[in-house]
Amino acid sequence: MAARDGDGWIQCVCGSKHWGVHGAAGLLIIRDGAIFLQHRAPWVHNGDTWGIPGGARDSHESVMEGAIREAVEETGINPGDLEPLHTFTDDHQGWSYSTVIARANQSLEGHELNDESFEVRWVKFDDVTRLPLHPSFAKSWPLLRQCIDDLITPG
Repeated sequence: MAARDGDGWIQCVCGSKHWGVHGAAGLLIIRDGAIFLQHRAPWVHNGDTWGIPGGARDSHESVMEGAIREAVEETGINPGDLEPLHTFTDDHQGWSYSTVIARANQSLEGHELNDESFEVRWVKFDDVTRLPLHPSFAKSWPLLRQCIDDLITPG
């Protein structure tokens, strides 16, 4: 197993600090009109908010590898229960957060596996904004929702 070298803060050209010296990645899992969300513990950055499992990528990882590793570490999902559909990248010119959108089969299950999260649950697309969302996820959600709609709408 390669060393973990992605943890750490960087000062971004946008003026914000971001987690992940090589960027970050998350996994947006969809099934039956809902997404799989994680309620972040109060002690983590932007704690007590909802978002997708994700975190810092290591230098040797692809976006897909980083997103899946983080989701497995945080929720215990089985990657074999996923069909990756699309990757959406929020590029800050020097730092980026990439969201892998994946469809789950009916067997996929996940649980809060460590102290970084309080709970995980399926949330209907239309109910996502009723939760207190992680600020970056809240900003990206309208674009992600459009991507999801484009991916799952026949035609």
